[in-house]
Amino acid sequence: MGQPGLNRRQLLAAAGGVAVAGSFGFAALGSGADALAAGDRTRVRYWNLFQGGDGANQVAMVDAFRAEHPDIAVKDATLTWGNPYYTKLAMAAAGNRAPELAVMHQGRIPGFAPGRLLDPWDTGLLAEYGVREADFNPVLWQRGVVDGELYALPLDIHVQLSFYRKDVCERAGLLDADGRLPAATSPDDWFAVLKAARRQLKDGVQTLGLHANDQNFCWWFFVAFYQQLGGTYFTDDHTDVTFDTDKATEILEFFRKHITDGYVTVGATDGEAFLAGSPFTWEGNWSVPYFNSQKVEYGAQPLPPVFGKPATHAESHSFILPHQAGRGGAANEDAYRLAAYMVTHATTWANGGHVPAYLPTFEDPAYLKLAPQNEYSRPAMDHPATEPHIWFAGSTGILAQRVGPIVAASNLGSAKPDAAARRMKAALEQLLAAKNPMDGLTAAQELKGAGA
Repeated sequence: MGQPGLNRRQLLAAAGGVAVAGSFGFAALGSGADALAAGDRTRVRYWNLFQGGDGANQVAMVDAFRAEHPDIAVKDATLTWGNPYYTKLAMAAAGNRAPELAVMHQGRIPGFAPGRLLDPWDTGLLAEYGVREADFNPVLWQRGVVDGELYALPLDIHVQLSFYRKDVCERAGLLDADGRLPAATSPDDWFAVLKAARRQLKDGVQTLGLHANDQNFCWWFFVAFYQQLGGTYFTDDHTDVTFDTDKATEILEFFRKHITDGYVTVGATDGEAFLAGSPFTWEGNWSVPYFNSQKVEYGAQPLPPVFGKPATHAESHSFILPHQAGRGGAANEDAYRLAAYMVTHATTWANGGHVPAYLPTFEDPAYLKLAPQNEYSRPAMDHPATEPHIWFAGSTGILAQRVGPIVAASNLGSAKPDAAARRMKAALEQLLAAKNPMDGLTAAQELKGAGA
């Protein structure tokens, strides 16, 4: 496979231009530390973006792999989360300095020039190490496939959840016989729940943390409820926008009502407010370790299916093979071993709140004991709401940067919901016509080229 023909300017543009020139050093791959691979040990360089609790869990998993495979020297490097990470990864792949293994949000795959900056997985070799397509949710697996090749091996899905305090909900008479909150199945049902909970609060305590002015959360929540309504974004051939402004307006009005009716305090620190007594907050599952460290009895479930069809926003941390001109040999095979080990030993990873992609994990007694994971994991895996499979989508991607602020503007009242919905559609039309800086093609051209 030839080396990608991408220049520095293209890569900077593709990542949003947020990284400064000094961040493009390759210290994480510095030759000095390569001495650890001396002797008969095989070196596997592994890049990831896991920090905080995720970082600690990931280190524990890598250390366990090292203990079982003393002949493999894993050189892991944790880089800055977000666009700086993806920029450095693209530069490394384009410059033939890529690690053997890395992590990527699955939604970023279509925009990362599969076949040029990413190498496909050999599913036969994965199967030799115990990883088979049949052990994954089929929708999740297929989202990692481009032009018939697997480019993203899922480790998890991470989802947006509705966290609820059991003490407040119990006083409000909202819990069922098992001590859980029944799912609200209409907007009226949901606002009745909020109203009942608010009666138990002191003045000044917000009822729901909504991240009303955060562009990423605004977009993630919108994706969930838009999928509940069966909304679509583009035609299958990516030549036209199918975004439904009536459905979008309905969702934006639903969001706005939380604020106008006084259930949400704009600008509140939602997680801390929840721990201080707020009965509900919508947060990512990565909040589970933080909430578990506090003396609060709580539950967590997917975002309420108020528009009929269950769906909660989901992304996936996935393993990728950054492009190497000479990929192969022992280092490549050991990268497969490491990725397979991480995927099939995901109970440790699930301690961070993430839902394991490898379905046999759901049969692990240790995993089944995890709370509140045992409340939300299955329904979240069965009903994920994902961003469109297109080059400008994915975590911290251009789509969220362009559309998220429009949702926030509607939340805050600086744009009416119907006008905001029209602006969202206009933004989607502009993005659909734009060219991916990674390959110089529009989304439609990429699809046409893949099918050629």
